Amino acid sequence: MIELKGVHKSFTEPVLRGVDLQVPKGCLYGLIGPAASGKSVLIKHIVGLIRPDKGRVIIDGHDLTSMSELDLQDFRKRFGIAFQNNALFDHLTVAENIAFPLRRLYKEMTEDQIRERVADRLKAVSLQGFEDRSPPSLSGGQKRRVGVARATVASPPILLYDEPAAGLDPVTSQKIFDLLKAEQGNATVLMVSSDVDRLLTVTDRVGMMVRGRVIFDGTTDEAKTSNNPYVRQFIHGLTEGPL
Repeated sequence: MIELKGVHKSFTEPVLRGVDLQVPKGCLYGLIGPAASGKSVLIKHIVGLIRPDKGRVIIDGHDLTSMSELDLQDFRKRFGIAFQNNALFDHLTVAENIAFPLRRLYKEMTEDQIRERVADRLKAVSLQGFEDRSPPSLSGGQKRRVGVARATVASPPILLYDEPAAGLDPVTSQKIFDLLKAEQGNATVLMVSSDVDRLLTVTDRVGMMVRGRVIFDGTTDEAKTSNNPYVRQFIHGLTEGPL
């Protein structure tokens, strides 16, 4: 479903240095790695927000690197995205935030259909009755759940989550990961997270990035038992190692 071939990207310095990555259809894929290893920039390539200097980004058989900006805008309907900072609109209610992708992408939907879909998503994330609340009035965990509801409201085939539990306590963090797993459905999910312990409770496969390269790809069990010194140090929180 998601494939990157030899992707390079530089700004003032190289950020991606020949990334090769494959995420199978229907997989919940966890992407880990130290700060500034290129994970968030990689996500932006996957949705076509950034174009590579070299290499190819292929999504469900479509080469994004050869698409026009107009075609990319239409293609992005296939993605549901939850960003690290939630990216909620403070001037909109919770219901209006969740409905935003539907109103922007699906002009043919009626208001009754939109309200029904929003109500379904609020129930799924256990926020019934929050329709008229404003984002500033929510806790960090509640904002994350609104972000999940908005990412999944259009039932996209691909879901991307960038640090979905950042800044949350361990209990709330686990609840968020459990929710993401429950709301996966038939979608292909790529999840970037530094909360490795809880991330590994829901993933099917794991990739690790170091200095702009994917240095490991395998099943969750293979990641946990890997002898790769980078993977071993990062997953087990060891103070001694190459990182």
